[in-house]
Formats: sequence, structure tokens, C-alpha cells
Amino acid sequence: MEHKIKAVKALSNYKLDVTFLEGISKTYDIKPLFKKIPEFLALKNDEQMFTSVKVDIGGYGLVWNDKLDLSSDEIWKKGVVA
Repeated sequence: MEHKIKAVKALSNYKLDVTFLEGISKTYDIKPLFKKIPEFLALKNDEQMFTSVKVDIGGYGLVWNDKLDLSSDEIWKKGVVA
């Protein structure tokens, strides 16, 4: 089952507060991605870019720009219920 995202808010320490359509909110820490996916280092080096996160059209993930995105499935599986 695909969980769609309703809203996102950038938090301190490279965490995201993500609200799903079901009404469940999860906190997702993107710091582990800095080591796994080098492209995410751009967010570590640019706080303004990190805070510009938006829900993609349809709610299937989060986007920062044309090169950086994160699927709703990843956030659902690895996020912590807020």
C-alpha cells in the first residue's frame, strides 16, 4: 500500500516532520543518507536548500530540486511516529 504525504516541515538537525493522508505523522532523519547517497550532502551544506523541502505532486514523496527526492515509502518505513 502506498502511503501519500499530506505535508512536510523541516526540523532542526536534518530531520523532517512528515504528515501522511492517514493523519499519522512521522519524523524522518536524513543524516544517514549523507553517507549512503552523496547527492544528499548538498542539503547538509545548504540549510536554505534543506528547508525548501516540498511534497511532490500527488504526495508520493518529497522533493528539494530536480535531483533530490525521497519516496513516501522510504519515509513510511524508516520514519519514527511523532
